[in-house]
Amino acid sequence: MTSSSRAPLERLRYELRELAEPRVRAQLLRVLSPADHDELLGVRVPVLRELARRYRGLRPEVDALLRSRVHDERFAGLLVLAEQMRVARGSGERGTLADFCLARTDGVDNWDLVDGSAPVVLGKWLLEESRDVLDEVLHRLAGSASLWERRIAVVATLTLIRADRYEPTFSLVIALRQDPEPLIHKALGWMLREIGRRDAPALVGFLDLYAPELPRITVRHATERLGPEDRARFVRRR
Repeated sequence: MTSSSRAPLERLRYELRELAEPRVRAQLLRVLSPADHDELLGVRVPVLRELARRYRGLRPEVDALLRSRVHDERFAGLLVLAEQMRVARGSGERGTLADFCLARTDGVDNWDLVDGSAPVVLGKWLLEESRDVLDEVLHRLAGSASLWERRIAVVATLTLIRADRYEPTFSLVIALRQDPEPLIHKALGWMLREIGRRDAPALVGFLDLYAPELPRITVRHATERLGPEDRARFVRRR
């Protein structure tokens, strides 16, 4: 059977395997530390994004991708959702896509999957929701026992930051400042750094209040783009 004669889901799966690279798989095994049940093919992210653009018409098939034990298939499914969110018309369609993703977070189980999807799939939807809805969703995820749901909450605020809305991020940093996971500490620092790129006084004002309470790695990441004097002042306090 040729690739073109296959059903769309099978065609995508076939292409993923054809495009996998052993060198990329070896790199991913080192940086992702996947679970024992997770299968890695080794498809580069730009290739996954191009596939997602071509297969963004998939609908029920995305559920099968997100439930797959193959890491690259789950990533492709999330990127298809991201493409659908980019072209969605109206808040109703965006809300449906966001609800679909929120119901399947058990398949979003590594940092690359979170970081590649949360700002677009969840963040884009939250951008137009009421503050009550935004706070409820983010703090429900932030209070989850799942490391990945907590990271989803943090990284989703990147879209809000780019719209000059910083308070949701600041609120999550305070809520998660005692989180036990370094991957959360790093994500918090990343988001704070993004705020500082847009509004250094806002970041400095926040750190003046909270830097002594934050994980050291959060402060180090947050201050990477500040001037040397400010950076040294905050890092010393940690």
